Amino acid sequence: MGNTSSMLTQYDIEEVQEHCNHAFSQQEIVSLYHRFCQLDRSGSGFISADEFLSVPEFAVNPLAERLLRMLDGLNFKEFVAFLPAFSSRTSLQQKIEFIFKVYDLDCNGKVTFDDVLNVLRDLTGSFMSEQQRQEVLTRVLEEAGYTPDSSLTLPDFMKILGNSDLKMEVEVPID
Repeated sequence: MGNTSSMLTQYDIEEVQEHCNHAFSQQEIVSLYHRFCQLDRSGSGFISADEFLSVPEFAVNPLAERLLRMLDGLNFKEFVAFLPAFSSRTSLQQKIEFIFKVYDLDCNGKVTFDDVLNVLRDLTGSFMSEQQRQEVLTRVLEEAGYTPDSSLTLPDFMKILGNSDLKMEVEVPID
């Protein structure tokens, strides 16, 4: 499985399926493997940041740089393990865990006001002033029972986002 030129065996498919907690069917895993091989232009068995950025939809994503931190250098198994956050079969809790990782840039298990503010900057660009972003974020945190001085942990994120209807789904086309 390390070399993208080889074909997946049934064992490989089942192993990857287990690794991603059955978020994808066997057919979807085969399709993802073909897409992985297309992205891995160097044939190294890993996808580099530049190869990810060759996908136009990814390159224009305002969170692309944050996602690249999580994606750069993934092999196929790791690539598929990254994707369940975007599966309709994934629980809300798993999606929130993924979002938390995107916000927790320094991987210290805490998200600060500044961490969330940085994401808001990425998402809003010039459409909001810095003052507007700070006011909105302060209001949202206060409504959830937190202050701008709070450091949010994963359980805090669960509390804040636990009743939301997150739509983070990408359909995997079957070849």
